[in-house]
Amino acid sequence: MCGINGIALSSRSDKQINEQILRRMTDVIFHRGPDDGGIFIDEKIGFGHRRLSIVDVAHGAQPMFNEDRSKVIIYNGEIYNHADYREELEAKGCEFQTHCDTETILKLYEEYGTNCVEKLRGMFAFAIWDKREKTLFIARDRLGVKPLYFVHDEQGNLFFGSEIKTLLEANAIKPEINFNALPDQFANHGTSKDETLFKGVKRLLPGHFLIWKDGNLRIEEFWDVNFEPKHEEKSDKDYIEEWREMFKKSVKLRLMADVPLGMFLSGGIDSSAIA
Repeated sequence: MCGINGIALSSRSDKQINEQILRRMTDVIFHRGPDDGGIFIDEKIGFGHRRLSIVDVAHGAQPMFNEDRSKVIIYNGEIYNHADYREELEAKGCEFQTHCDTETILKLYEEYGTNCVEKLRGMFAFAIWDKREKTLFIARDRLGVKPLYFVHDEQGNLFFGSEIKTLLEANAIKPEINFNALPDQFANHGTSKDETLFKGVKRLLPGHFLIWKDGNLRIEEFWDVNFEPKHEEKSDKDYIEEWREMFKKSVKLRLMADVPLGMFLSGGIDSSAIA
């Protein structure tokens, strides 16, 4: 699973990164990553990470840096196709220190910038601090499997985390109900768009990324569902066979792990087919 959290303070703010607060933000999501944890502080930027070790168990500690430590990443998720890019990146001069997908995301960001998200197949929520550009880049996977919540206050400060409780630990907001979201919650058993039940807390939408620079915030969509027909007319038998191959490939991709795997069975046709 893993959990991430962080603080980015603008030059307009008189606040400084408080290490104790950052550690409390990280500790409150200990359950998301009981195997390891770490924090990073760079002037007015602070990151926290809790790790559940799945890939390259021995060498995937976070926060993780590039070679000259000008960029640092914290990440929650799993990139199923990360190994596909290693040869390409090594040919361009990249040197890998680990075999984990975290490092591949960082290398892809160095090579392609924000377009790196278009190459990632998997589930993810990650944050990268670019010390040279003084920019914070946060992205969430296409279908929103991994959560990411944030508060952007009046001074331009940004607080973010895998769970809202990290934002409460940072005193980024007061725990007040967002009454505007209640009708949506009651009708649909969840809030839609970027609203949450906490006043002042936003959700980074699936298929979107966020760029923060000294208090200024920009959010962009990088993916959406496309319902346009993509295939020629085929027989039912051909469609079934095509689906079968795609299904097998999808399951195989998700078996990527350096630890034993298990699964939950609900008794339905979907989990049974996966098993």
